[in-house]
Amino acid sequence: MKIELPDAEATTRLGQAIAPLLAPGDSVLLYGPLGMGKSTLARGLVRALTTPGEDVPSPTFTLVQFYESDPPVAHFDLYRLTRPEEAFEIGLDEALDEGCAVIEWPERLGEEPGRFLGPDQLTVTISEQGEGRLATVSGVGRWKELIDHVRF
Repeated sequence: MKIELPDAEATTRLGQAIAPLLAPGDSVLLYGPLGMGKSTLARGLVRALTTPGEDVPSPTFTLVQFYESDPPVAHFDLYRLTRPEEAFEIGLDEALDEGCAVIEWPERLGEEPGRFLGPDQLTVTISEQGEGRLATVSGVGRWKELIDHVRF
């Protein structure tokens, strides 16, 4: 599925549309170059699950932020990882055992990031399209069918 994102607000809304469909064990994989809006999408998703007004910083330097929500959500920024195994050192497996994970830069998990994750994965690749962005959305596991329920 392809979704046009003309501005940051549209990117936030896409995150908000994904949030209510999440379940424990789900991974949302965010791909795209620097500045494409991965963090904006992740913040929209996290804010839709957490208490209104909760601070949702980018985990660029902390690598991960955990949020109490239903389901619990962890926001990972793997840009600074040097080895895929480091993702476990910062709690990726625990996050998926207890809730869901939004992962920026999943390519840092190696050639096959899915081997580190559960079977239910939503992939969002954001690229430039004119003045805006284009999100290409696909899924595996239960997300293969859930993708049609993302109402944007």
